[in-house]
Amino acid sequence: MMEIIKTENLTFGYEDSQKKVLEQFNLTIEKGSFTALLGHNGSGKSSLAKLFNAVLLPTGGTVYVSGMDTKNEALLLEIRKNCGLVFQNPDNQLVASIIEDDVAFAPENLGVPSEEIRKRVDDALKCVGMYEYRLSSPQHLSGGQKQRVAIAGIVAMRPSVIVLDEPTAMLDPRGRKEVVETILRLNREYGITAILITHNMEEAALADRIVVMEKGKILLDGTPEEIFSQYEILKKTGLDVPQITELSYQLHQAGLNIDSCILSVDELVEQITKVL
Repeated sequence: MMEIIKTENLTFGYEDSQKKVLEQFNLTIEKGSFTALLGHNGSGKSSLAKLFNAVLLPTGGTVYVSGMDTKNEALLLEIRKNCGLVFQNPDNQLVASIIEDDVAFAPENLGVPSEEIRKRVDDALKCVGMYEYRLSSPQHLSGGQKQRVAIAGIVAMRPSVIVLDEPTAMLDPRGRKEVVETILRLNREYGITAILITHNMEEAALADRIVVMEKGKILLDGTPEEIFSQYEILKKTGLDVPQITELSYQLHQAGLNIDSCILSVDELVEQITKVL
């Protein structure tokens, strides 16, 4: 598959700190993939998200987005059109009193013609399941709905990549479900490359690939099955595994003849039924 984001010997540190957040960091993201980034606070995940979007620039090495060097100021607008960034708090991204006006905000600032803006807004709201609310005010929405509108605002820019920095952290279970389903739809039905930063292991298990970060470096990189089978390593670094994986591991350790890394309830039920 074609790469869409690539870092080469990426190093980054904030001016007021001598400590490097990322150092000699090399990562390639393939077009159309769904990648989850895991790690403790301070591991460099959020800084990496901002480096992808050129909100931050490398202090060493290079970040490429669709082949464009993020340090090239002349390409800044094109880079941000290609790589959209969704933050944890949707209220920080909603700028208008009417939902469809909010989604139209970025395309208008990009100079997109009016007829094309109308089409993009409608398409984006339908894509995230919020079209019927287009004339409503964001203040009347639930947290999950607000986040979906924030995502629609990015989708209206027609990006190749959407980076989501803990988009469900402030939401209740229903809101988290709505947002996760939206991310999966964008990736699987619309082919948008998704990069999800999360502390929720159940969310991470839905990705094609998981990258575990620690102290600005990659600790683990693989499929959900490969990563969550590294139970001892994850626990040693203070990270969890999905609840169903935890249960399957404990049952395996107790002597039950089942896999120690199971990611779905149906699979666990099937294996327990066979054993019994």
